[in-house]
Amino acid sequence: MADHYFTARPGSGGQQRDFEVELVGHRLAVRTAPGVFSGEHLDHATLQLLRRLEESEEQPARVLDLGCGWGPVAMALALRWPESEVWAVDVNDRALALTARNAERHDLTMKVERPEDVPDDLMFDAIWSNPPVRIGKAALHELLLTWLDRLTPDGAMTMVVGRNLGADSLHRWLQEQGWPTERLASAKGFRVLRTTRA
Repeated sequence: MADHYFTARPGSGGQQRDFEVELVGHRLAVRTAPGVFSGEHLDHATLQLLRRLEESEEQPARVLDLGCGWGPVAMALALRWPESEVWAVDVNDRALALTARNAERHDLTMKVERPEDVPDDLMFDAIWSNPPVRIGKAALHELLLTWLDRLTPDGAMTMVVGRNLGADSLHRWLQEQGWPTERLASAKGFRVLRTTRA
């Protein structure tokens, strides 16, 4: 069976790849590998999310990258807000190892953990995510509700979702679940959504 980026322990081999990427105005050398999300480049959806991050003026005390992959959003968060406590979470062990390595390479401080290793009582002022929509609608809904409930009273989750992958129906569903959601941007087939507590 082929690995997915949401596979806990990818069995696929393949050559690790080094390249340079620009994150919130910083040019960084990073390492990726097969078996993680967008292992060959910085994907277009994440680029749209990072553009919103560059414009954000909020200064969260604690911020989470939900589904960190090889770490571009988590590293951008640490660069944008060096005084914030940054958490990077993924179910994929290879992704976690790459994120930790890429962060260490650039002296970026963050906590890189599997979801179950995040303390149950830990709350986040901000969550940024390119969520794993391909895990299926039911699993995605459960994932989002679980982590939205970890927002502080004034916290917000900002996520990017492809229009053709159900961004508009997800927007409506979040509203129906009692989570006020606005569309911050729409570009190149992607929606950037911001969800807050009621």
